[in-house]
Amino acid sequence: MQDHQVTVISTKDAPSPTGPYVQGLAEPGLIFVSGQLPIKPDGTGLKDKDFDTQVKQALANVFAIVRAGGSAPDRILKVTAFVVGLEHSPQFNKVYADAFGAHLPTRSMVTVPQLAGGYLVEIEAIAAR
Repeated sequence: MQDHQVTVISTKDAPSPTGPYVQGLAEPGLIFVSGQLPIKPDGTGLKDKDFDTQVKQALANVFAIVRAGGSAPDRILKVTAFVVGLEHSPQFNKVYADAFGAHLPTRSMVTVPQLAGGYLVEIEAIAAR
């Protein structure tokens, strides 16, 4: 059995964690990205912005962490999105498709009644390294 080393991913291109978690973890073959809210890298929250802007920022955070882990957005294998309200589903699909282009990872979208801080979306991911 091989001994796998797990390393913490930390980048200034995504917001710092606000709780007991890390931005991401990497092992030789995979990167795991913690749920990302629509918060700019400098800590400015976008909860008062429109839904599309929130999704774009959350995805930008995910992409930044994946890159910091030594991979790229087109190597993302799985995305889980937590979205407040089913009515946002069509908007989410459009912004998501635009961000990923031809590469479409597997995905789960979970509608929830609310998210921490009053945000409308949180996105986590798993990528190949």
